Amino acid sequence: MTTPEIDTLSPASELKPKTRLTGKVVKTTLAGALLDIGKDIPGIVHISQMSETPIKRVEDVLQVGQEVPVWVRKAKADRVELTMIEPLGVDWRELKPEMTFKGKVVRLETYGAFVEIGAERPGLVHISEMAHGYVKTPGDVVKEGDEIEVMVLDIDRKKKQIRLSMKACLPKPEEKEEREEAPRAERAERGERAERGERKRGPKKGKQPRGEKVESFSDGPTEIEPTAFELAWKEALERSKAEKAARAKKIKTDREHEDLLSRTLKNRVPTA
Repeated sequence: MTTPEIDTLSPASELKPKTRLTGKVVKTTLAGALLDIGKDIPGIVHISQMSETPIKRVEDVLQVGQEVPVWVRKAKADRVELTMIEPLGVDWRELKPEMTFKGKVVRLETYGAFVEIGAERPGLVHISEMAHGYVKTPGDVVKEGDEIEVMVLDIDRKKKQIRLSMKACLPKPEEKEEREEAPRAERAERGERAERGERKRGPKKGKQPRGEKVESFSDGPTEIEPTAFELAWKEALERSKAEKAARAKKIKTDREHEDLLSRTLKNRVPTA
């Protein structure tokens, strides 16, 4: 997170926290100093905000007429509260999971790497969060001074600890594999369709279907699987033959009945 740029034209009430300004010391007191920051209201620096180490006298740090860099802490209606201590780029209250930062590797340990992201303390990238695959040692992935992208996984504000991840900012291996696998799958599918079509058409004279032998577990050749049209045609022929046989059988039966009836009539004995 970067410090807001200096804006000398905007009203003091619109100044954002952490905005960097240049102030000129107008007056010193026991509690702090009054600075001219080029706005319509003055800037105030409390003695506790003049140095990271405690000081006893304001005059030991500031003199009237001196120009010093300052940062906005809070803008009020009658004054702007300032600090001479450069604020952190990332405040603990601002940190949230899934936030991403560009950080610098400041220390390597056997269990991971510490990365400076502008917070009060560096965050830890555990060795298990350095890559999607197996990592033997952190030094195999990064070295001190490297600029890397990290994502916040968790924040422990009581212990002032930040857990970071590098692999969360990297594409997942399966996504890359899927992109590479798609063309291969398409080629394989086209090959299967072509092979199925070749089996339906049957092998060329003197040749066998590509990639397979036309033989079964028996000594004889294996028949090629008929197509749906061939099956329907065969079924129609068989049905036609069955119908002709049934008609022939019916005609034969009718003739036998007629012959039997004729013989019966001829052999009837006439009644008196």
